[in-house]
Amino acid sequence: MKITSAEFVMSNSSVAKCPNEPLPEYAFIGRSNVGKSSLINMLMERKNLAKTSGRPGKTQLINHFKINKNWFLVDLPGYGYARVSKKDKKTFQKYITEYFLKRKQLVSGFVLVDIRHEPQPVDVEFMEWLGTQGIPFAIVFTKADKLKPGTIDHHVDTYLKKLLEGAWEEAPPHFVTSSSKRTGREALLNYIDDINKDFFA
Repeated sequence: MKITSAEFVMSNSSVAKCPNEPLPEYAFIGRSNVGKSSLINMLMERKNLAKTSGRPGKTQLINHFKINKNWFLVDLPGYGYARVSKKDKKTFQKYITEYFLKRKQLVSGFVLVDIRHEPQPVDVEFMEWLGTQGIPFAIVFTKADKLKPGTIDHHVDTYLKKLLEGAWEEAPPHFVTSSSKRTGREALLNYIDDINKDFFA
């Protein structure tokens, strides 16, 4: 897929106020500081489409970007560690779950995890929740440039085995990415393109 246009449309904290267009949406989510904004900017080939920050928890709203005028990339608040109050965390969690449960335009989520780390309970629990709700998603391993190739394969295998220990019959689709090296860009965009073709067929 070639990205011909990527435009910010709106930010809000209510699913009811999201764009009222019958276009497919792909929601990107992960723990704070997983490299979500950098990944989005790399995929879209834009330096500052999504705001990056050295302070975890910067994204605090549902952000819609219209891509190629025929689908939406949705940048969701991170979960887990962030320098926000418990009240704010509950608010984030409420509209994150409402988005996934109520947003009819959502066709797939992308759960981002830092490939350098062991499977984190909060990530595994969130994926299990998506699975029990029947919400399609793929795993996006970020920061692959920080590891050697052999170590990458080992970490991916460890992660998928952890998921299969639970209620999973098969692991979700997964992608290994690096924002700085542009690793995984084509594979991820082709995955979205294939789903879009079925959506518009």
